[in-house]
Amino acid sequence: MKKRWITYILQLLLVSSIHADEGMWLLPLIQELNMDKMQEMGLELEAGDIYSLDHPSLKDVIGALDYGGCTAEVISSDGLILTNHHCGVDEIQSHSSPAQDYLTHGFWAMSREEELPNPGKTISFVVRMEDVTEKVLGMVHLEMTEVERESEIDKSSETLISEAVEGTHYEAVVVPLYEGNEYYLVVMETFKDVRLVGAPPESIGRFGGDKDNWEWPRHNADFCMMRIYTGPDGKPADYALENIPYKPANWLPISLSGYEKDDISLVLGFPGRTNRYATSSGIREIKEIENRNRIKIRGEALDLIMEDMGKSDKVRIQYAAKYSRLSNYYKYSIGQNLSLDRLQVIEKRTVQEDLFSHWVSAEEMRQEAYGDILEEINSVISERNMMENALSYLEEMFLLHKTVEVFDFATSAFPFFFQELGYATEKKETTELMDRMKQRSAIFFRDYHPETDQKVASAMMQLYAENVEPLYFPGLFSTIYKDFDGDIDKYIDHLYRKSLFTDPSRFEKFTAKPKFKKLFKDPVFMGSFTMYQTYQQILDEYEELEERFVAARRSYVKAVRDMYPDSIFYPDANSTLRLSYGTVCDYLARDAVSYDYYTTLAGVMEKEDLREREFTVPAKLKQLFEEKNFQPYCQDNTMRVCFLTDLDTTGGNSGSPVLNSRGELIGLNFDGNWESMSGDIIYEPEFQRSICVDIRYILFIVDKFAGAHQLIEEMDIHD
Repeated sequence: MKKRWITYILQLLLVSSIHADEGMWLLPLIQELNMDKMQEMGLELEAGDIYSLDHPSLKDVIGALDYGGCTAEVISSDGLILTNHHCGVDEIQSHSSPAQDYLTHGFWAMSREEELPNPGKTISFVVRMEDVTEKVLGMVHLEMTEVERESEIDKSSETLISEAVEGTHYEAVVVPLYEGNEYYLVVMETFKDVRLVGAPPESIGRFGGDKDNWEWPRHNADFCMMRIYTGPDGKPADYALENIPYKPANWLPISLSGYEKDDISLVLGFPGRTNRYATSSGIREIKEIENRNRIKIRGEALDLIMEDMGKSDKVRIQYAAKYSRLSNYYKYSIGQNLSLDRLQVIEKRTVQEDLFSHWVSAEEMRQEAYGDILEEINSVISERNMMENALSYLEEMFLLHKTVEVFDFATSAFPFFFQELGYATEKKETTELMDRMKQRSAIFFRDYHPETDQKVASAMMQLYAENVEPLYFPGLFSTIYKDFDGDIDKYIDHLYRKSLFTDPSRFEKFTAKPKFKKLFKDPVFMGSFTMYQTYQQILDEYEELEERFVAARRSYVKAVRDMYPDSIFYPDANSTLRLSYGTVCDYLARDAVSYDYYTTLAGVMEKEDLREREFTVPAKLKQLFEEKNFQPYCQDNTMRVCFLTDLDTTGGNSGSPVLNSRGELIGLNFDGNWESMSGDIIYEPEFQRSICVDIRYILFIVDKFAGAHQLIEEMDIHD
């Protein structure tokens, strides 16, 4: 009787928690796993309309921008693509200046010749996806160490990739699923000439700004348009004047018929990362280290940056994209921690683990296979606590998220430095290395304001000194204590006054006549070098723990799936193409607070606040509202702006198309709601919502506001 009760509780917590509409599903498996349910909900498409190797399908028009940063979709026969404004803000900002401020005033190319090139911008489309688990794991056995296992997997993967792309211009990758229990080969076609076509002003594309970010109700048209160009032969090519617009085999049709509550909706895109199989100790680590540190670090940096942005249009434009990038997951981390507490996620996962342990202990074979998994995971997480803390500070401040930019810029000299030391694996001409440094410097100095970066650097260094164990202090702290009496501000002031990486003229002199010994004397370079040394030392120390953790996590996920062999489990997101399905819906946020499923242009006018830049409404938009000049983009004489679905999405789904039952574009996914910030860890069907901008509001802005009628004419728009 007790065993049956435990099984029943496990079913409630582990299986029924996978809601009918929950999941980020692999496209090759939707026929087997999802089509019956989706068609019951009203889907009129067949599986082959979504994913096919024999004829054009939806997979062919959904692209990953910059290898997974955001999603975009093809919406015309001439390669016009649609994505979020915040996904194109780097490009919009890079073309802006105080004299030509596209962030403030928007940008619209009225001819193909006016479309703006964006060096380095790419979009990749899936050619095919294939389950290669047996081929990848064919020679893997239980007696292997984790290092030996990974080596064998890498070898098999390299062979599969080489075979897949031979004789083509394609690229391929083998990706792990279910923590390395399964593997998929993904073949991609990448286009390298992506030009900016149109973007609304921030007062429309980012209306509500950071205050409204991750919130509902929303009233912004978070979109921009770009165009893919190819070489004259129709194949991917770097930017060139002779390139021509991409001619896709198919593109998304657009619907003007709108949506109603409970209508089925689909989203296809490249969700970045979820952690749905995290244990309670793993969630606690995310909350108390990753999120806590991000909130503290970015909160202080953002205050300093905003202070300078408010004083100068030049600085505002220089830092617009950086500020947006930093603030997005700053607020997300605040919301996630609050949501983890409010929804008692750690407590729920702890109950699941207790019941999991009962399930394991019920049979001797399970005890042998899985008996110490949770203990091992918990042990590793406890042992790596100080290392995780130091790594998160190094990554947030200096290495990955680049709160302080100058230290990251100094790494542009690392190839030259290591080559001169004799550590380069491949000898390069010094002129080639200097040319690379110059190319990077052009972008860096364009968006660099030394006074702002210096203020941020001083604050970040102080935070590091106060919150990281001295065991993990980079060597630059020895310089601070020895040469500057421990005064961080004095050290930072010296660094910015003397370094060749903080001044364009000094940098230019160095690249014209590079001297290896000069780097040894440069305070920014040596500071950056000591940070990377410390980072690598921690990673080396971390390696054994990581091997144990990876092996235990893989076993844990396998065990969870073994409990219910007849149940369906989807893999965590990992920037591969996925489909989610659900409905257009409202929600009850908390006691006596309920939200409708769409917003209107009237709400934009109600939110206007001339005291705040983010809530200023353009005069032309007000005029259009007063004239009720909405046709043919309105519904019941109302101009809808945004709407809600219960689609299962996360970062990377920004820019993903939201489709109706016929596969027509009805909206653009761009955000989630505050009440579901724990969604990357646990799906809560009552609260989790995806916020989408109505495609008709996008068309209204393009047509009525911008007057870019030529863009409307090239789209396939259905009544």
